[in-house]
Amino acid sequence: MTKVTLGKTGITVEKNSFGALPIQRISREEAVKLLRKAYAHGVTFFDTARFYTDSEEKLGEAFAGMREKVYIATKTAATTADAFWKDLHTSLNNLRTDYIDIYQFHNPSFCPKPGDGTGLYEAMLEAKEKGMIRHIGITNHRLNVAHEAVESGLYETLQFPFCYLATEKDIELVERCKVAGMGFIAMKALSGGLITNSAAAYAFLAQYEHVLPIWGVQRESELDEFLSYIENPPVMTEKLASVIAHDREELLGDFCRGCGYCMPCPVGIEINNCARMSLMIRRAPSAAQLTPEMQAKMKKIEECLHCGKCKAKCPYGLDTPTLLEKNYKDYCEILAGKVY
Repeated sequence: MTKVTLGKTGITVEKNSFGALPIQRISREEAVKLLRKAYAHGVTFFDTARFYTDSEEKLGEAFAGMREKVYIATKTAATTADAFWKDLHTSLNNLRTDYIDIYQFHNPSFCPKPGDGTGLYEAMLEAKEKGMIRHIGITNHRLNVAHEAVESGLYETLQFPFCYLATEKDIELVERCKVAGMGFIAMKALSGGLITNSAAAYAFLAQYEHVLPIWGVQRESELDEFLSYIENPPVMTEKLASVIAHDREELLGDFCRGCGYCMPCPVGIEINNCARMSLMIRRAPSAAQLTPEMQAKMKKIEECLHCGKCKAKCPYGLDTPTLLEKNYKDYCEILAGKVY
């Protein structure tokens, strides 16, 4: 087994953690079964968020009566102190607990600090003093906010996208966290589904001893794949290095990570899927992407208002309307030729 300690928190867990965003898409019974199976095989760190509909409730049911045996991280997207307290009490109730191990600000557009006028960080400190939370964290998709969080010394953990498609700037951020003694939680370790070789993904992250990857799990087959890495962790080989080099050549640049922060669209375009559809078809060939339902979703791109709202909200600075147009054109060509 490979262990990771999250910075100065003292939290030490198996280098496989459970990302609980996807379980909001499955039944309560299926979710509880997955969560308990993960725990039974050595996974003790579970990440969720108030924003993930009923994900917290499913974790609460799965670990009722055994709270002290797992670590739970959740998040608030609150922008005011009042909303912060409402979210925190809701999360505690959903999770059937009286404390949260790591409570994180969920992708704020700025780095909350004492005296910034929002009252957010002050509320976080008060919650910690009351024992309602044990450690303070922040998640983000923006390098400037992430660096500010590291520099501030106010946060014990940072959750940020990190995978083998990372840029040199991303890697620099990861190393800065190590120097600062700040726990680093890697989200989007499979780049929202664009990375299809989990062994290569694991082997890349294994090179960073202080990084804890969270794997989004929805199906038992996915869980089994990651559980197998506990006893037999993949190591970097020439074959896996070749996979990584190929994917970096194909994918680096302006591509949609599927984070969904551009949503909702005023005309109902499913941007987080449609803006990367051509890549998804080529990397994970599936007739499911060419169904009448998906064709209708892609056709919605024709209704784009070019209002710029999605572009303004993209944490990666992508020209989203242009990306949608390119994907729609490519999709139509694939559909016409049935090349998939």
